Amino acid sequence: MEAEMGNPRGGKVQIQNVVVSVVTDQAIDLNAIVSKFPSVEYRPKVFPGLCFRLKSPKTATLIFSTGRMVCTGAKSIRQAKEAVHIVRRRLKGEGIIAEVGAEITVQNIVASAVLDRSVDLDRAVEVLDNIMYEPEQFPGAIYRMEEPKVVILIFSQGKLVITGAKREEEAAMAVERLYAILQEEEVLYSP
Repeated sequence: MEAEMGNPRGGKVQIQNVVVSVVTDQAIDLNAIVSKFPSVEYRPKVFPGLCFRLKSPKTATLIFSTGRMVCTGAKSIRQAKEAVHIVRRRLKGEGIIAEVGAEITVQNIVASAVLDRSVDLDRAVEVLDNIMYEPEQFPGAIYRMEEPKVVILIFSQGKLVITGAKREEEAAMAVERLYAILQEEEVLYSP
């Protein structure tokens, strides 16, 4: 289930991925996790973290021996926090960690949206600041919005990818602001 918000002139803003980090004040024995949870992925010669996957909510949590964790794949902040609590509960249940507080911080939210109109990317580059468009390298324009502080990939068909939000509402706000700017600058058109 994808979180949907707002209506950016024809399309819903859909949360595709929420990444949260977790900081605890205790070290974690990754080999103990491997012995109790054989389905985890741990290849210390390749990567220092262990990957603990959940089916519901469908997420992957990287666990490091320092006690830090990074959870990715959630479709909402609530779901990301739920996944972290499930992983921590399972580790505690096996005696791998003690019950201690954990600071959960949203690192990134990735969302997508589709505008109801197409975008003239060549014109967008002429009228917008903080935008980069090199069609030989990448088919979309990269727009760095100041408020909210996000990066938006803009494609000529009106498709958008928003990254860098820290709150779910910021993605919808960014799309609404971008739409207003593009409309004011006469960058939008009907195909």
